[in-house]
Amino acid sequence: MKKLSLLFILLAIVGTTQAQVQVGDATLPSTVTFSGEDLTINGAGMREKFFFDIYAGGLYLKKKSTSASSIAAADETMAIKLHILSGMMSRSKMESALRDGFKKSTKGNTASLDKRINTFVGFIKDEIEEGQIYDIVYEKGKGSVIYKDGVEKGYVEGLDFKKALFNIWIGNNPADKGLKNEMLGAF
Repeated sequence: MKKLSLLFILLAIVGTTQAQVQVGDATLPSTVTFSGEDLTINGAGMREKFFFDIYAGGLYLKKKSTSASSIAAADETMAIKLHILSGMMSRSKMESALRDGFKKSTKGNTASLDKRINTFVGFIKDEIEEGQIYDIVYEKGKGSVIYKDGVEKGYVEGLDFKKALFNIWIGNNPADKGLKNEMLGAF
């Protein structure tokens, strides 16, 4: 009986550790669900600046892939999870990073996206604090949605917008090349 109890405890521990991914001081779930669709972590890494861990980021897909262009172009539900790890990430710094990211991901051709970029950035109204979690989700049939700590803040329509948004992290000129490579690496 003791052996059976010990085996059960061991299996419970192993099952629990496989359900999460440790990235620095952040623990990201290995699966998430949005719009009733289950997504699996494709890869995860750390966004660092001046040797400080700013946030842990994870890319979640229906099916694992290493093709950034295919992921960005796909009209299917997917997500990027950002677990804020530093007080250095403020609302204004996030806004600036998103705007700069859109310029880089579109090679400066944001004219058709500017109104939607302003709307999307406007969903980040409150100051950002350490420990908060932002989910940037493309929900097929709805658009690009931003969640803060599990609460929807708003969404923007358009596959073209989604492509530019996801390319901030996984495009040819990403915010952080190391993070891009980690997001595209399968676990």
